[in-house]
Amino acid sequence: MNCIIVPLSVITFHVLFLVGETKSSASLGLIGDATDVIRPTSGGTVLVGGGPDVDAAMQWMINKSGGGDFVVLRATGTDAYNSYIYNLGSVNSVETLLIDSRTLANDLQVEATILGAEAVFITGGNQANYVNYWKDTKIEDALNYLRNTKKIPIGGTSAGCAILGGTYFPALYGTLTTNDALDNPYNRYLTLGHNDFLNQPYLINVITDTHFNNPDRRGRLITFLARMNQDYGIVGRGIGVDESTAVCIESNGTGRIFGTGTAFFLSQNGPAYKPEVCTNTSRLDWYRHRQAVTAYKIIGNKDGSESFDLKTWSQVNSKIHQYYYVNRGVLGFFLGEKKS
Repeated sequence: MNCIIVPLSVITFHVLFLVGETKSSASLGLIGDATDVIRPTSGGTVLVGGGPDVDAAMQWMINKSGGGDFVVLRATGTDAYNSYIYNLGSVNSVETLLIDSRTLANDLQVEATILGAEAVFITGGNQANYVNYWKDTKIEDALNYLRNTKKIPIGGTSAGCAILGGTYFPALYGTLTTNDALDNPYNRYLTLGHNDFLNQPYLINVITDTHFNNPDRRGRLITFLARMNQDYGIVGRGIGVDESTAVCIESNGTGRIFGTGTAFFLSQNGPAYKPEVCTNTSRLDWYRHRQAVTAYKIIGNKDGSESFDLKTWSQVNSKIHQYYYVNRGVLGFFLGEKKS
C-alpha cells in the first residue's frame, strides 16, 4: 500500500479552514453573510471613552475594514452591537464573541473567527476580565497579528479601551480613585501592566483612561504617569478620553477626535521632570515648578477635523495647552500658552 505524506502546513491550513466554517462556541450570534470574505483593509486604532457610542468612529472602522467581517469581543453582555454596527455601514457580517474563560480564549474556532476579521471592537465591562481571560492566550496573539501584520482597525470602549495602551491599568483588585492614587501611588489597587499584552502602534509607552469627563479620573492618570517613570524609567504619556468621544489613530499616527467631548493628551514634561516623591505609603509629590505634566485638550466633532500627532506627540491644530502637577497629594493645574 502506498503512503501519501502530507506536509504539516497543509494539514494545519485545512484544519483552520474547517474550523472557520463552523460557528464558534463563544458566538452570541451573527448578522449578515456567514461566508467568510477577504477584503483590503487599512490599520488603525480607536480609543472610545465609554458612554454612548460614537457613530462616526464606528463608521471610520467600517471604512477601514473594506466592508469585510466585523467581530465584537466581550466577556459579559449581549449581541447588541451586531445590529448597531451592521446598520451603520456596508459590512459583510457582524458577529459577537463572548469569551469569559481561558479555555475559550485558546479555542481554535474562536481563534479562527478572530483571525478572519477585517475589524475588531472590544466592548466595555471590566478590564480585569480581559486581562485574566485573554492575556497570554491565542486571543492576545491574534489581536497583535491583526493589528500589526494583517493591519486591520481595532478599537475598544471603556474597559476595552483601557487595555489598548502598551502600559495599562488592569483593575485586578477593583477600581481606583484619585484620592487613593495620590495618597499612596503604590496602594494595593494600583497595579500596572507594561508592554506584555496588546501591541498597538504609537501606544507603546502610553496608558489610556476613559470616562475622563469625570474629574476623579484625572489625578489617577497623573499617578499612572508617575509610576511609569518611577517603575520603568520612561517618559510616560497618557490619553484620557471623555464619554461619547473617540480618538481614531490613523496608520501615520494622526489621532482624529470624533464625538461631543474632549480628548486629553498628557506627557511627563521631559526626562528631567521626575516625580519628587513617588514611594509606597507616601503621598505623591510631583511639582516641578507646577510644570510636571503637559496636557493638550482637544474637543471632538462629528467630522474628526481636530487632531493630534501621536508620532511626534505634538499638536496639529490650535489646542488648549496646560500643565498638571501634584503638591503633596493635591492635584493642581494651570493654563499654558495656546499653541498654534
